[in-house]
Order: sequence, then structure tokens, then C-alpha cells
Amino acid sequence: MRHQWLSVAVLALSALVLAQGRYQIGTPLTEQEVQQWNIRPSILANGVGLPPGQGTVDEGAKVYTAHCASCHGATGEGGAFTRLVSEPFPITLEVDSVDFAVGNYWPYATTLFDYTRRAMPFATPGILSDSEVYAVVAYILYQNGVTDGSEPMNAQTLPRVQMPARTLLQLDPGTQKRFPWLKLP
Repeated sequence: MRHQWLSVAVLALSALVLAQGRYQIGTPLTEQEVQQWNIRPSILANGVGLPPGQGTVDEGAKVYTAHCASCHGATGEGGAFTRLVSEPFPITLEVDSVDFAVGNYWPYATTLFDYTRRAMPFATPGILSDSEVYAVVAYILYQNGVTDGSEPMNAQTLPRVQMPARTLLQLDPGTQKRFPWLKLP
């Protein structure tokens, strides 16, 4: 009997929703809200899609302290979440994935910008301005020894950064995969 009443209630609720018109629920998003979460255009390795703005290492240190250090450690060495900083070294079969960091694993600085802009800080993704993201990326690249920190990061300078890991991302001739020994979840 209870199952019948539940079925009748679901049917009545469905009819009510359909009577009001298709999908007339929720609050319409503003264009700004759509753009905040819009994953297109993606930022490509060559810098296509990078937004205006710029940031320096010193500015990035402040942004990092305020928004990143609680998870990644005071200087990026690791904390509750993964490390961001390490000396560049080749990723081999013997390297544990917990040792992967920006300096030895990420092949493009533009990817670091894109990921940071979309997904960080972890608890409140998307709250950083584009200039703050450029700044924190400049700081992380500097901490990894990838840049000397003399130039601000922006849409022109970021794609020119040569990441050490890029040379490591050659396809394995036998498997046609990068890092064929890695078993990712």
C-alpha cells in the first residue's frame, strides 16, 4: 500500500513539473557566472586562450601564502596535499608518484595556469583573478628553479617558459605511450 502511495505521489509531482513547462526550475545564470565556469576556450600549450593580466614572483608569494600554503606547504614542498616544488629530475620507473612536482612532471607552464585557474584553491576554485593566477604560477615556477623570476608572467611570457619535463615526455617506441610503466587510477 505504501509503495502505491509513493508511486502516485511521484506521478503527481512529475505531472506538476511537466505542466509548468519544460525545465522551468532553478535560477538563470548571468553571463559572468557562465564565464567563470566555462571550460572553453581551453588554454593551449602554445598560449592560445590565455587571458589578459600579469603577475610577478613577489605578488605570487603573497597569493600562495594566502591560498595555497595550507595544503601544499609553506614553500610548495608538500603538506596535506601534493608537493608542487622539487628539483627537476627525470621521472623513471623508480620514482614514486608522490615525488612528481611542477618542476619535474608538468610539460607546459600554460597547463599549470589553466589547471590553477579552474581548480584552485581546492575549497574555493575559481576565486583567483587572472592576474593572481599569473602571479602564483610565476612563484611556483620560480620555486622550482624553472624561471629566474625576473619577468612577470603574462600571456606573452608564460608560453615561452621551457619546462624541464617537456623533454621527458617522448613516446616510448615499444608502447607508443609516455611513461608506459605508470599505472594511473
